[in-house]
Amino acid sequence: MTVSELIVRYLQRLGIDTIFGMPGAHVLPIYDCLRDSGIASVLVKHEQGAAFMAGGYARVSHQPSACIATAGPGATNLITGIANAYAERLPVLAITGETSTYIFGKGGLQESSGEGGAIDQGALFASITRYHKLIERTDYLGQVLNQATQALLGREPGPVLLSIPYNVQKETVDASVLDAVHFPRRVSAPPSTPTAGLAALLRAAQSPVIIAGHGCIQAGARDIVAALSDRFNIPVATSLKAKGVVTEGTALSLGCLGVTSNGEAYRYMVEHADLLLFLGASFNERTSYLWDTQLLAGKKIAQVDCDAAQLGRVFQPDVAICGDIRTVMEEVYATLQADGTPPKSRGQLDDHQASAAAPAGSDSANQAFRLMQVFYRQLAQRFPHNALVFDDNIVFAQSYFDVSDRNHYFPNSGISSLGHAIPAAIGARCFAKDSPTFAILGDGGFQMCCMEIMTAVNYGIPLNIVVINNGTLSLIRKNQFQLYGERYIDCDFVNPDFGLLAQSFGVKHYRVETEADLDTLFARADLIGSINLIEILLDKHAFPRYLSAR
Repeated sequence: MTVSELIVRYLQRLGIDTIFGMPGAHVLPIYDCLRDSGIASVLVKHEQGAAFMAGGYARVSHQPSACIATAGPGATNLITGIANAYAERLPVLAITGETSTYIFGKGGLQESSGEGGAIDQGALFASITRYHKLIERTDYLGQVLNQATQALLGREPGPVLLSIPYNVQKETVDASVLDAVHFPRRVSAPPSTPTAGLAALLRAAQSPVIIAGHGCIQAGARDIVAALSDRFNIPVATSLKAKGVVTEGTALSLGCLGVTSNGEAYRYMVEHADLLLFLGASFNERTSYLWDTQLLAGKKIAQVDCDAAQLGRVFQPDVAICGDIRTVMEEVYATLQADGTPPKSRGQLDDHQASAAAPAGSDSANQAFRLMQVFYRQLAQRFPHNALVFDDNIVFAQSYFDVSDRNHYFPNSGISSLGHAIPAAIGARCFAKDSPTFAILGDGGFQMCCMEIMTAVNYGIPLNIVVINNGTLSLIRKNQFQLYGERYIDCDFVNPDFGLLAQSFGVKHYRVETEADLDTLFARADLIGSINLIEILLDKHAFPRYLSAR
């Protein structure tokens, strides 16, 4: 078979049923083989959107996904999305074309071989992929696919780039090449150290707190974390990416820990906790309040993570366990159950929650963002389960969106690129075909990716695009207000008429200026089966209360 056919069959072996991309001359042999393969091909408006869509698909499915682009600018346009997949450890396979090997170094159109002054595509992708290869010959193709497979399916997955010259795509190879590729099975790694020390810390603590990170979701450990919390009265705070590990708004949920949150989790931990148990949480800049020493001062610390490099990376734990979070915590739970460990007292937690229960909208900051509060409250009530929420803004959701343990919240973390939410949500909906899906972003980010709405229109992919319309790059304006003496530059802009824009796309438009408009939206709009452009108007002079570090 041809190399192109072999690559398509390799995609099928990986379980990939959808590929996102844009054809070009140097990758047409693979596209031709895709035509009758059964793999759905989604034509994007820009290759960056293809990489973001593949990332969204991988985040929801927890399986490898794929994107494809031609040589030169097609490949370079993938870079931001692939960099995001690298930061998020998403198994995204990027396939690109290349000029034929026999013209390397001669100045071929869109050549990126690194020869003769051409751009070096491999060097561009080297630091943002787990594995990358320019396949110049077929005699080592089996080894290349093996390496790619290990990078995509290993314990620490990440993106892979395979660049295949045009002439190599058309060469023939034996079908047995594919049979030699090893597809590893995912297995839960046992803890590398005994769990007795962790159980002892939990047994001795008067006021422990669990800090649940995204690793809990990746390990499928939501239920055991919730069970441990409920059985022993241990409150849970989450990182931004882990919202919904336990249902927010319930008695043992402290909400989200982070510099843009409402601060309740931070306050409880500083004032009451004597043990912090980090489960798959990296304690990065946002979660740690810029590594505020008060969070950890005077407390015992335990850490469980499947990545040994995370253990002790930014703090020194008293107990550190490298292993599968679900496996470790099931063992700890069984140990505490067996020795009759009693539940912790709820007194401090109840007092804390009572003091935090001021009426919503009681201060000026909350009042300025009342529409966002009500929007997220109604979103949580209307869709208590099975919703997919891709959020580029994150500031409002961190404080106002109570995510249930049956919903899926995907903040734009990674490299925090504007223009992510819409294509990522489209990719996710290609996998989760029955899930109500929301892409929430600011008007600045919207203008970087809005043409991908037509991708959703072209393929009939239901989607709700929620645009926060305040005519400014909010974070930049806030920083210039707080840190640069209101010396504003290049933060304000004029928006298009979103109603006319929606009309040109052929989608529904809803303009939200009042709470009554939100009531109408949630009562009348088809938020499950149609494509909706929803703009929520905010005052550009109102800023969230947190202070940026820079």
